[in-house]
Amino acid sequence: MFESLKKKFSRTSDKLEEELIEEAQEENNLEEESGKKFSFFSFGRKDKKEEDDSESDVAEIPQEVESIQETDTSDDETSDDKDEKSGFWSFGKKSGDNKKESQEEESAEEIQEEEEPKKSHFWSRNNDEDTEESEEADEKTEEKKSRFWSRNKDKDSSEETDEDEEPSGMFSFITAKTISEKHLEDILWELEMGLLEGDVAMEVASAVVDSVKDDLVGCKIKRSNDITEYTYNALRNAVAEIIDIPGKSMTEMIEAKKAQGEPLVVMFVGINGTGKTTTIGKLANYYLKKGYTPVIAAADTFRAGAIEQVNYHADNVGVKLIKHQKGSDPAAVAFDAVEHAKAQGKELVLIDTAGRMQTNTNLMDEMKKIKRVAKPDLVVFVGDALTGNDATQQASKFNEAIDIDGVILTKADADSKGGASLSIGYVIKKPILFLGMGQGYDDIREYDADWMLNQLFSESGEEGTVDEV
Repeated sequence: MFESLKKKFSRTSDKLEEELIEEAQEENNLEEESGKKFSFFSFGRKDKKEEDDSESDVAEIPQEVESIQETDTSDDETSDDKDEKSGFWSFGKKSGDNKKESQEEESAEEIQEEEEPKKSHFWSRNNDEDTEESEEADEKTEEKKSRFWSRNKDKDSSEETDEDEEPSGMFSFITAKTISEKHLEDILWELEMGLLEGDVAMEVASAVVDSVKDDLVGCKIKRSNDITEYTYNALRNAVAEIIDIPGKSMTEMIEAKKAQGEPLVVMFVGINGTGKTTTIGKLANYYLKKGYTPVIAAADTFRAGAIEQVNYHADNVGVKLIKHQKGSDPAAVAFDAVEHAKAQGKELVLIDTAGRMQTNTNLMDEMKKIKRVAKPDLVVFVGDALTGNDATQQASKFNEAIDIDGVILTKADADSKGGASLSIGYVIKKPILFLGMGQGYDDIREYDADWMLNQLFSESGEEGTVDEV
């Protein structure tokens, strides 16, 4: 989900890092250092990973010590030191009676190499009859290899590196750099354009950019990783404020109405083709599995096949459908459904209405009539996440006409841009209640701002990964 927005967020971090490093190079204020280069998405679980790494290191030490102890064959202190080294380098290799045979096979395979003596000395370190010359060569090789392992401790031990090779991409500033507005001007303009291209509403894009600017200007940077982390946090904080619109969940409202002995009445509005009727079937199934008893009102009485469509979903999930003849008064159907729920002690009424364009005044007036008669507790706009800014504009028009209470976005799982999900609640100041996540009846989830934030700031659906350079 939201791959387009993820790339734009990551690119903002990369651009700022490039800007500061380039300026530092011109000032002779830059030095390369060894260490891990974190990706933009790694910071979401950086602390957890460090914790896991620490536990892993503690767990591995006894195994290595045990391996070293098994290789000790002499009481001599110098011999012990040598055996500790050989115990480390022979980890995972044959031991005991097969040790000499393993060494002979290694030497046979390397006989054609130009530097045969050096390599054979390396692998013969487990022999107790090494000469002074071989020990000296071993020390040099070990020194070279230990530098390799100190830089690449998480990489495959089979990889080799030149003595002068250093990890790239990690830099520190001799004198700490301070992020100024000058550094951010072009970068934030590019971010804003990128957000608009991703169907994010203009006011939302501006709010994100302003928040990021406020958080970053004045930050003092010592290492290149700091740039990535500060940018990540600034963007995440900005988006968190945008998507977290307070409001009660539908489940909480059902419980509150149930305590009063009344059903929760929900009226669904939106244009044709957004998945409104299918969403009603999903919600009926969702709350049926939670132990509630929904009833559906087929109040779309004009569109050909509308009653048959909602009847199909009602039969599939096993809930009661209240319907009248085609062309009858939609408000009357909604009223009868509410009365049925009250009489039968059902907790939830889901009212399907005809899809209509927000610009059709006559049809909008009809919807107002349904609202007056049925007196719904919630008026929910159902929008297609893939339509991006169009969904936000539609929700705004419906909100102006009948005052909607919340939003359900369909096809959110297929939304690579994320513009509607980021914008719609902030623009109309109403919460997103549910997200449609597929075509099955179970493919719906209650909206959770924290979950949404993790989706926007994760790589390939994960909380984050650490890239080592």
